[in-house]
Amino acid sequence: MFRSILGAACVAASLSTAAFAEQWRAPEEVLQELIDSKESAYLTQSEQNIMMMPDNAALFVAEEGKVLFHEPRGPNAVSLETCDLGKGPGVVDGAYVELPRYFEDTGRVMDLESRLVHCMTSIQGFAPDSPEVKTRHGSTSDMMKLQTYIASQSSGYPWNPPLDHPLEKAMRDAGEVLFYRRSGTSDFACSTCHTQTGKRIRASVLPNVKDPQEWTKAISWPAFSVGPQEVRSSNHRIQGCYWQMRQPQSIPGSDAAIALLSFWTDAARGQAAILPDKKR
Repeated sequence: MFRSILGAACVAASLSTAAFAEQWRAPEEVLQELIDSKESAYLTQSEQNIMMMPDNAALFVAEEGKVLFHEPRGPNAVSLETCDLGKGPGVVDGAYVELPRYFEDTGRVMDLESRLVHCMTSIQGFAPDSPEVKTRHGSTSDMMKLQTYIASQSSGYPWNPPLDHPLEKAMRDAGEVLFYRRSGTSDFACSTCHTQTGKRIRASVLPNVKDPQEWTKAISWPAFSVGPQEVRSSNHRIQGCYWQMRQPQSIPGSDAAIALLSFWTDAARGQAAILPDKKR
């Protein structure tokens, strides 16, 4: 049923946007194509999740986010249809796979979450400490619904974060340093777990950053996480990794968090995104 809802929306969009019709694909189709193209214990580790992808609960969250995106809200009673995510005001098709990117109006490289905060506060007039802006985690938060909807419109599009502006390149390079920098009481880095194929934490097979076909699934957030039974974002995943490494938490929207995301997406460049995904 969920696939039908999302599919119908995309077919409607395809009538006016040829490029969308050529590139948007259902997340389960993208994942199956990856599985068929290579042998990977990471891609195939959860048979149940693969079977349930067409009925992913995250698709419900995306539908709720679509309503929020187009609904006049906030003190200014306007929608987010004038929010520029990098491809023009209100354009969401293929926007997520080209983030983080530099925005001239803020003079910063921004990821989806920080850009949404900017649009909700500057366009809709929400206060930075309002629940709509401040509550970032959980399937019921506005932020998670909006992120899931916007990201879902990039399913099947290849990751293609721009590196034209010097700050985009600098953030990508800083993210690579953070990824490989060992620190903390356990002397861990992201690379400790994610630079070899077949590594595990208990029963979970870990993705290898050097394998773009594995890495595209690894960074395909938002995703419904089966353990906590909720949709989580890229920033939530980063925080989870830093907690597991027993290091201080990253702050969503900070330069450090955006730098890591810049390196993440560049490492999966050219591979199709699976959005929203379903993970263990």
